Amino acid sequence: MTDKTHHLETLMKQALNGDQRAYAEILQETARFLRPFLAKRLSFTNEPDDLLQEILLSIHKVRHTYDGNRPYKPWVYAIARFRLQDYLRTHYADQLHHADDISELENYLHENVTESVISYESISGEIGKLPQRQATILQLMHQEGYTAKEVAEKLGMNESAVKVAAHRAYKVLRQKLEK
Repeated sequence: MTDKTHHLETLMKQALNGDQRAYAEILQETARFLRPFLAKRLSFTNEPDDLLQEILLSIHKVRHTYDGNRPYKPWVYAIARFRLQDYLRTHYADQLHHADDISELENYLHENVTESVISYESISGEIGKLPQRQATILQLMHQEGYTAKEVAEKLGMNESAVKVAAHRAYKVLRQKLEK
């Protein structure tokens, strides 16, 4: 046994016999060697400290179970591992519950939101009334699936001019369809 380990066991025995100074020191020492153990296993900066407090409370509650003839650190690490597992189980259960909530919302939206009744085909009569270039641009983009860049190349136009023409066509169509 090393002197440090022997020191921890001695402190714990003294703490169990009512020595308040030894109890405070054993908790400080325990926190000192548990913090890196927890930091490696938890991702957020405040998580290790929060869990460390829970572990120290658990040690306080079960301190009467410590066997002075056995090493201190394995006893503490066993408690820490159990508390870590509980914490992760709870944390991931919350994450899964949140994911379920989101999927329920997505299902609700998918089932209850009506799809747009406006399609290219349903407004083709109105598109036919647009200036020829605007009608062609909308046909290429929305019926045939070309991008603005591809439409610009096909029609020999600048890409930004295609976008402006499409925008103006949308504006005219929106005004006609709102009536």
